[in-house]
Amino acid sequence: MKALMFEKFQEAPRLVTVADPSPQAHGVVLKVAATGVCRSDWHGWMGHDSDVDLPHVPGHELAGVVEAVGKDVTNWKVGDKVTVPFICGCGSCPECHAGHQQVCLHQEQPGFTHWGSFAEYVGIHQADLNLVALPETMDFATAASLGCRFATSFRAVIDQGKVRAGQWVAVHGCGGVGLSAVMIATAAGANVIGVDLDPAKLALAQKLGAVAVINGGEADVPEAIREITRGGAHVSLDALGHTVTMTNSILCLRPRGKHIQVGLMLGEHAAPAIPMPRIVGQEIELLGSHGMQAHRYGAMLDMVASGKLDPARLVGDRISLAEAPQALMNMDKFQSVGATVITRF
Repeated sequence: MKALMFEKFQEAPRLVTVADPSPQAHGVVLKVAATGVCRSDWHGWMGHDSDVDLPHVPGHELAGVVEAVGKDVTNWKVGDKVTVPFICGCGSCPECHAGHQQVCLHQEQPGFTHWGSFAEYVGIHQADLNLVALPETMDFATAASLGCRFATSFRAVIDQGKVRAGQWVAVHGCGGVGLSAVMIATAAGANVIGVDLDPAKLALAQKLGAVAVINGGEADVPEAIREITRGGAHVSLDALGHTVTMTNSILCLRPRGKHIQVGLMLGEHAAPAIPMPRIVGQEIELLGSHGMQAHRYGAMLDMVASGKLDPARLVGDRISLAEAPQALMNMDKFQSVGATVITRF
């Protein structure tokens, strides 16, 4: 199969031909129809993730068709149209037994713990636990964005933030995760404020339902949010993973507000200074949010089917596998408006 591989961190990936994967007894092999290019892939390429062994094929936001099925798989057959959370549970640890596969103690992550979906085929582990059936009407590019950015935002807003109608929600960083959060929080009835440096992304945030936007390069972000909300946001999300956006998110909250850390804090941002006196004095909640379990996809897909959510609006550039090296290496310098998705292999 064709695949995009890097053999050293921070060196240009290249297209190679490697052996097709075979399914594990409990797994499947998918023919990849679409796969997103995500900032998390960039972190892996940079060497920020200790799970990545070289040489490596990245890619974790994917959708496709079941190509081969392991002997112990009972719920899936060749030809099924599916996606998968970027965190695959083991099915046997206490967290999996409790339904918390997103923090599985022995989790597998395509594109990190094993070769991923920047390829024509990808192997997925524990298929009966981790695969998600896709509606026939959903195109593959849209479906690819569900596995990481959109599903991660859904859990962050709905399950962790418990956002309610009428609340003020601030979203710091209007990339794929942030724009998804804007749409989802709006659908939940919240008043959403989008924050970014890019006017084009702020304009899209408004189209997706944000009642106000702030250019972070032109304003004191926490003060601007406190003024708009008359006291601070009830829930605020750092959807980027940067010391500045994390700090702004905490400082923009009203007393007893919730900060949700969605963006990965890696590399130089891995050990940020946290404004603890404010957190203690105002009883601020700090919550992490890490992906979403396969069994929660039904609630999200029902909202898509009803028209309350439209993830297709978040798909940006559609590129070929040959264009992926440049898109991956440039993730920290330039991000297109919406999710960049590989659709041609």
